[in-house]
Amino acid sequence: MAKIEICAGSLDSALIAQQGGAYRVELCDNLKEGGTTPSYAQIAMARKLLDIKLYVIIRPRGGDFLYSDLEFEIMRQDIMCCRDIGCDGVVFGLLTSDGQIDQERCLQLKEAAGDMGLTFHRAFDRCKNPLAALEDIIDLGFERILTSGLEEDALTGAPLISNLVKQANGRISIMPGAGVRASNLAELIQLTGAQEYHTTAKVIMEGKMLFRDVKTGSEKDEFFYEQTDLKTVKALVSIARSFN
Repeated sequence: MAKIEICAGSLDSALIAQQGGAYRVELCDNLKEGGTTPSYAQIAMARKLLDIKLYVIIRPRGGDFLYSDLEFEIMRQDIMCCRDIGCDGVVFGLLTSDGQIDQERCLQLKEAAGDMGLTFHRAFDRCKNPLAALEDIIDLGFERILTSGLEEDALTGAPLISNLVKQANGRISIMPGAGVRASNLAELIQLTGAQEYHTTAKVIMEGKMLFRDVKTGSEKDEFFYEQTDLKTVKALVSIARSFN
């Protein structure tokens, strides 16, 4: 049976994911930048309120995946906080300046993670040689790789994702992400053969502010926000469960 991971941009979204039957939550902040590490309080409250698996993204900023020494130390400290809180896993990825997997630093972060599970995130989609990178990540001991197949969305990248699944041969999970929707999940399962799928399942929510005479930004930016949608999560889980 395929499993659904919800990329939750808030604690509210994480709780909706759980209610909808998701297998796991990846807790993030700043989804418009591809996700950054959420606050300590949000992680701690998520661990308290979630019964499903909780993985936390470890990413100090948006942009590329080549980090300074200071950024790397922040990542290491965040991982240890997640470990102490009792998270099930963490999600990170580091590259060298020439597009290789930064194996040395990834190994140091793995050691900081202790017994927590590890997902290598879409830094993979910025690497120079995905087939070689797959072997490096397997050697490092990651559980899974989140990837769009080096394309804008997973459906476009499905041919490479399928090849990665075959090359992995059960040694690591290849998890398609980016543009995964209820409308294309069945096709993605058939095309890739992957067993896990990553999606925000989000909708645009309108805030409840009545006073809106604000001139510092557009109405769209100031009074609307993204949130995981319960009906969408349930639809995705239903489709995933239909593939045994």
